[in-house]
Amino acid sequence: MNKSFIQKRITELRMEKGVSEYKMSTDMGRSKNYIQAITSGRALPSMTEFLYMCEYLKITPSDFFNEEVDNPALINEAITALKTLSNDDIALVLNNIKRLQQK
Repeated sequence: MNKSFIQKRITELRMEKGVSEYKMSTDMGRSKNYIQAITSGRALPSMTEFLYMCEYLKITPSDFFNEEVDNPALINEAITALKTLSNDDIALVLNNIKRLQQK
């Protein structure tokens, strides 16, 4: 992990969420150029800001560093929804996932 990874990953996750650097900066209560400063390499977020950024992006810190998962926020949303279903409904969803994987 290095600075360029953090820059690139923030950009990827921000774009998946569909927000601009400006909007993400102001939504987080920071100056309008805060995220741009990070993605351009002029700054790095503090640990507190990093955790808040993950919360804003609806991902875990582990998700942030896991490049193998596309759109972790969407996966987290699906997992949260699955937790509200009955075991029978979860089995149906799992069968559908397996069917889709065969295509």
